[in-house]
Amino acid sequence: MKILGIDPGMAIVGYGLVEIDNDEINLITSGSIQTEKNNSDSKRLLEIYNDLSTIVNEYKPDCASVEKLFFFKNQKTIIPVAEARGVILTVLEKYNIPTFGYTPMEVKQVLTGYGRADKKEVEQMVRLTLQRDNLPKLDDTVDAIAIAICHSRNLS
Repeated sequence: MKILGIDPGMAIVGYGLVEIDNDEINLITSGSIQTEKNNSDSKRLLEIYNDLSTIVNEYKPDCASVEKLFFFKNQKTIIPVAEARGVILTVLEKYNIPTFGYTPMEVKQVLTGYGRADKKEVEQMVRLTLQRDNLPKLDDTVDAIAIAICHSRNLS
């Protein structure tokens, strides 16, 4: 089973595709969709739509897990992130990909056993789960991989 994890954002959408084979979790691909902040919101959202459509068409995930909006410290970013998440959900629906949502606290709880774990702890658990020494540099990409791993653990 291939699970596409997505960390939504207007500036950066992190994604990570993992494949579950028996009890093994393997990273197939990961990366980010980065939009130009000088472009209009509508142009940025269209870029997210097009790029995510390309990823879905190329890798054909069986399902997707997308971070839910739960609580934002920065009120300026919640609406653009919500708009980006809406576009992401639209792409997934267009391609009939079953979609599941997890809050950051749920992801941390599943991966580390502690819902208030910090980024380094989550990153360490992603590294251990994938049995890799190196992970992508962007937090958004690592978060997306964590979201995919979270869903894989909720399947069993």
